[in-house]
Amino acid sequence: MITKKNISKALFLFLFFHLFIWTLVPTISNTNLPLDTIEALAWGSNLDWGFNKHPPFSAFAVEVFYQFFGSQDWSYYLLSQIFVITAFFVVFKFANEFFDNLNFAFFSVLLLEGIYFFNYTTPEFNVNVSQLPFWTLSVYFSWRCLKFNKSLDYAFLGLFLGLGILSKYLFLYLVIGIKLLFIYSILKRKKIKIKNFFVTGIIALLVIFPHLIWLIENNFASITYGLQRSGGIGVLTDHFIYPLVFFLKQIVILIPFFFMLFFLTKKIKYKKIIKNEKIIFLFFTCVLPIILVLLTSIIMGAKIRTMWMTPFYLFLGILFIEILKKNIDLKNIQRFYLIFLFFFFLSPSAYLTVSLINDSKRTDYPGKEIARLVQNKWDDNFINKIKIVVGDEWSAGNLSYHLSSRPKWVNDLKNKASNIQDDQGVIYVGNPKILKKICPGVFGKISPVGYCMIGKK
Repeated sequence: MITKKNISKALFLFLFFHLFIWTLVPTISNTNLPLDTIEALAWGSNLDWGFNKHPPFSAFAVEVFYQFFGSQDWSYYLLSQIFVITAFFVVFKFANEFFDNLNFAFFSVLLLEGIYFFNYTTPEFNVNVSQLPFWTLSVYFSWRCLKFNKSLDYAFLGLFLGLGILSKYLFLYLVIGIKLLFIYSILKRKKIKIKNFFVTGIIALLVIFPHLIWLIENNFASITYGLQRSGGIGVLTDHFIYPLVFFLKQIVILIPFFFMLFFLTKKIKYKKIIKNEKIIFLFFTCVLPIILVLLTSIIMGAKIRTMWMTPFYLFLGILFIEILKKNIDLKNIQRFYLIFLFFFFLSPSAYLTVSLINDSKRTDYPGKEIARLVQNKWDDNFINKIKIVVGDEWSAGNLSYHLSSRPKWVNDLKNKASNIQDDQGVIYVGNPKILKKICPGVFGKISPVGYCMIGKK
């Protein structure tokens, strides 16, 4: 068993190897960055306070890394793991204060390796991964607000709630849970300074305010996209089938987690869950957001995509340890560590195997080679640099990322075409049959996409 004295070292080693392995494996196995990461990079090349699909934070994050590392794929895998291990560390920090027990805090983090949202899917930095640290920090500072009632904690809570919303709108499910938690606490006549709520609300509003302006100016495009993406086929059975599918998927996803939990405990005898302040806190911050998602599916007939649940299970280990803490068997803890190590190495091994066997994935796309061919054709015909690429986030986004001039990506120019100056090189990416007919410049094709190049000769 790892002694309390060595748990901090063990945690550091776990976080380091998680970051190292999950940065190294996709770097070795992938030819190209995943779709969502390329998409975020495309947005980042032409930063705004919102985009047609999501709020802006994921684009801000990758753009910061691009300014430091350029088109080095490994850096974006590293970025994703920084977000993951930051969330892990906050879970440990919170769990240690929650339990006042280093062993329980350590187990709370290790159990997360049994949930594939925190390993197998993490090489793809996207809006789901970008929520992780803000989700944990929001819950942590909610705990501190209720425990210490300090204005600074409320200020930090507002900051992280705002950043979470700027990551993805689904973060609002946690916001609702936290808000109901505080309402419950007030009704129970806890000593809470009402003015502190205004501190949290004002700071969160200030953080998201530029995005709210963007939403209004762009006809709520990203919200409309989210609603369309989650919509069913519009029949009554959507309200039953989609929630059932969602529920069954969650059970399957959590099987490794419960398998690990089984080896952490002695023979479990059913005991009534004692309703205490800790259980109530975890209900509002861990359980209620999941229930709200399920209710959304039932009421709206919405199709909940599996990856949307990425941050919802961050505190599941803490919840079950709190429920089962009297059944945790520290004498035979070696078996739990062995099972943990099994899953810790199984997941990257599976990822590497799938990547090497299957050569038709997005991450096998020859983005760098295509950019080289496009650049060569451009250099043969034009003297200026490529400044703008127009098209979808994948084909045009890959050009924006791989071309040395880092052209700005735009989905379409619409009424902006007249604003383009003569020295601004533009490449349109799209349907080759259409582009070939209307292209006023040099046309090229790299199957299945066509490229229309307009530059200065």
